[in-house]
Parts: sequence; C-alpha cells; structure tokens
Amino acid sequence: MKTAVIYYSLDGNCRLVAEILKEELGADLFSIETIDSKKRKGLSKFVWGGRMVFARKKPPLKPLTADLAAYDLLILGAPVWAGSPAPPMMSFLAQAAFPAKKRLALFCCHMGGMGKALETFKSRLAENEIVSTKDFIRAEKQEAENLRSSVKEWALGLKD
Repeated sequence: MKTAVIYYSLDGNCRLVAEILKEELGADLFSIETIDSKKRKGLSKFVWGGRMVFARKKPPLKPLTADLAAYDLLILGAPVWAGSPAPPMMSFLAQAAFPAKKRLALFCCHMGGMGKALETFKSRLAENEIVSTKDFIRAEKQEAENLRSSVKEWALGLKD
C-alpha cells in the first residue's frame, strides 16, 4: 500500500509523529509550509495563532509536490490551535484536490486541549473515507520510546 504522510508542525510535535509514521509504514513524507516563515515565540506565537483560528484565516502555503492520486492512503497531521486544526492545515485542505473517496487517516498533536479538532478535521473531509484518527498529547515531551510505541501501535492498525 503506497502511503504519504502530509503534516504541518510549528514546534516539532507533529513532525516527530510524522517521521515515526514514515519509518513504520515506509511512507513518503511531505511538510506543509507557510510562505510567512517568521518564527514566533512565547505569547506572540499564541496570539498570532489564536487570531488566525478565530478569524478563520488561511495562510498562503508554499507549493506541495505530492500527487495525492498516486497514494492508497494519505495520513494528515496537524497541531491543535484553539481547539481546531492549525490554519496552515486548513489552507491545505481548502486547496488540495483530493480524489473522490480517498482513504485518509488523521492525527492531531496537542498539549492537552484537544477541543473539537478531529471533528473539524473530519467534517472538512466528509467526501473521503476516514479509516482512523488519533491524537497525541505532548508528543515532544514524551520519552522517545513511549511516543514511538504509541505511534507504532496506531500505524499497525493502518496497514490493514
């Protein structure tokens, strides 16, 4: 089964999960990147991100070279911002041309405030077959083996 992992990661949590999925599934890996690459830290990061979520802004993205039709399974991952998938992922979903009834798996990374992120994610992809969802809490703060074990367990279920 040909698999691609497409993710957005601001602080590295989703990147860690995506890289483990790549290894476990032999997947191709694609990172969603915004055109505005300014690194925000501390409180300004939260204000900037929250403003984008509540204003429903979709930041412009750098082109993604993945041919979505070439994959049997797409795994999409995003951090949770203010109870929603991060706006760069929402930008990607708005502009990506998903083939009809594409098999998708979704994951979110968060620090404990999941909100309705997975429900929002799924609702934007209702025309497709969502085969699995998973949330990862404090991915970067977990011991490497605990995170790897959790991701590996989820990945095994995606191989079916």
